Amino acid sequence: MSESIKSSVLRLNDLLPLKARQDRHVPAFRALHRAVIMSLVVRGRPPSRAEIAAQVGDMQVEAALARLANDDLVVLSADRRNILGAYPVTSEVTPHALEVNGHSIHAMCALDALAVSPLFDCPVSIRSHCRVTGDAITIRQHGERIVDASPARVQVGVRWQAPSGDSAAHSLCTEMVFLKDVDVAAQWHGGDGHNHSLYTLEQAVAFGVDYFRPLLDATAADA
Repeated sequence: MSESIKSSVLRLNDLLPLKARQDRHVPAFRALHRAVIMSLVVRGRPPSRAEIAAQVGDMQVEAALARLANDDLVVLSADRRNILGAYPVTSEVTPHALEVNGHSIHAMCALDALAVSPLFDCPVSIRSHCRVTGDAITIRQHGERIVDASPARVQVGVRWQAPSGDSAAHSLCTEMVFLKDVDVAAQWHGGDGHNHSLYTLEQAVAFGVDYFRPLLDATAADA
């Protein structure tokens, strides 16, 4: 991993420390968090309340949802009774549509979209658009390999800002975007290297994998 990617992962963890938040939960809630991500990718939907109850127990469903949501590890429905998403994926409609395992889901942001295929070692098709021009962007990916991308020189841009409101999904994530080419990316960047970062698709894949993979890795403490 390059020093620039290491620096980016550290910076994102400072703003949105998902792994540190996950680690402070009891093993059952950590396992549920991983199960939510896996269910969305493998089955195309989050686990139902009945499935959550089967995992954590009937009496712990509300506590599990509340505690994970309070740490922004999951995004809940407006009535806070059901899980909608867990970074990097969601059942909410976003600009970043994914076709994975025969299902249609969405990613929270451009960075998240590129992390799914390598995290789960499966083919993923991404449909999105350029944040500046609105032009369609399509990417096919298998693992860490970009199979093809249209346009060919798509970039990923991150405007660094602290999460606000109810979740990073509805704030910080909206500023992690696809840009159609190098020229448009430079326009979006505006020479502001402190608040804006640009990545090739390959760099963005490495960034996303290094940020998200620890969330899916069970440890001895989870046994």
